[in-house]
Amino acid sequence: MTALRSFVARRLLLGVVQTVAVVLLVFALTEALPGDAAVALAGDDPDPARIAAIREAMHLDRPAWERLGDWAVGLLHGDFGTSLASGRPVSQYIADGFGPTLLLAALTVALLVPVGFGLGVLAARHEGRLIDRLISSVTLAVYAVPEFALGVLLVTVFALQLGWLPPTAVGFGTDLLGHPAALVLPVLVLLSRPVCSLARLMRAGMIDALASPYVSQARRYGVTGARIRYTHALPNALAPAAQQLARTVDWLLSGVVVVEALYVIPGLGTVLLNAVAERDVPVVQGLAVVFGVLTVALNLGADLVAHRLAPRAGVAA
Repeated sequence: MTALRSFVARRLLLGVVQTVAVVLLVFALTEALPGDAAVALAGDDPDPARIAAIREAMHLDRPAWERLGDWAVGLLHGDFGTSLASGRPVSQYIADGFGPTLLLAALTVALLVPVGFGLGVLAARHEGRLIDRLISSVTLAVYAVPEFALGVLLVTVFALQLGWLPPTAVGFGTDLLGHPAALVLPVLVLLSRPVCSLARLMRAGMIDALASPYVSQARRYGVTGARIRYTHALPNALAPAAQQLARTVDWLLSGVVVVEALYVIPGLGTVLLNAVAERDVPVVQGLAVVFGVLTVALNLGADLVAHRLAPRAGVAA
């Protein structure tokens, strides 16, 4: 218990440091952007009065350290600032886009876990046989296809030629659960590459675990094959797979810009694209902080889960 508490304390401290670093990095990168944000937002033929008003609204007339302090204090209270394009709170943009993105991520993970883990265990159980070679070949081929190309292909076949599914989510708004057909193609695209990487990682982990000395010792004691696979080998193979799953969830919540843009899903990726197009710096900053904190939190959780499943892996951490 002492070793576990020490490991958790170190990881929590590291997570706090990483979160602070994310906030500082986002602010520094925004400050390093070329040109004057107020002039860019004022339009092609800027009026000096409008430029001055924008600079005042963005607090650009104040020193950078003061603006950083005010922004950091606001973040601690859940205040991400105000949109320059619409005057709405940035937190409202995040709340509006988080629902569709979370729905896509939840559906993808709900399918990813059983399919990815199941394929990996099945391939490891039949190592070197036809099933193993087939799973490895198919997962490698699917992983090699870019998401955008796969998305266009699925739209062409299932939406335009066969007419089975809607090509985009246009007209459905944020009520995607009420129109499940609009979710099929985006979820398939999001599922394609993660399920391949998770299955291959799980296969490698299971093969290594089954070849380990403690599994050989269990066989000598007469332990059955199923108990060896699922009681002794599986927990140790799950540790790296859990970390990969956390990275996948992070990608689903923070990096689905291509899929949301292709299928016109009103999620966080679409909010980010619109904010970049409108040069709405506070919205971009708020989303960057949210994405960074999600990455830190998910990787912290994955480290704790991996340490719980395989404590020996955390000795050097």
